Amino acid sequence: MNINDGKTLSDFIPNYPKTGDKTSYIVKKGESKKKVSKKIELESVINSIKCIEDPEIPVNIYDLGLIYNIEILPNNDVKIKMSLTAPGCPVAGEMPQEVADTVCKINNVGEVEVELIWDPPWTVERMSEDARLALDIG
Repeated sequence: MNINDGKTLSDFIPNYPKTGDKTSYIVKKGESKKKVSKKIELESVINSIKCIEDPEIPVNIYDLGLIYNIEILPNNDVKIKMSLTAPGCPVAGEMPQEVADTVCKINNVGEVEVELIWDPPWTVERMSEDARLALDIG
């Protein structure tokens, strides 16, 4: 089922830019590094994100399938693409910042960029098996 009611991110995020790209919302935190002493691991990023629970569903946002992509650059900058369960989610403007704040706590991490996207839309098929079991979804 695909519902297109014409809503955009600006309908749910008060400080969303009124011009430019209307398909994503980007939050940045931290500073890029020129040299890194130790490469951060993908597992460290995933584990930090797993500490963040969806405020309406008692499952972490990684297992809910809200994290679409994690890219770790050679200088330990981290780029994350994520979505929400619905465009009208009450934390649309807060969740990307929480992800950026959490990932920034990893030792040696550079700048963290979290991009909130709506395409492709989130569906329950993106959930991990653990999340499905926790929510009793077959």
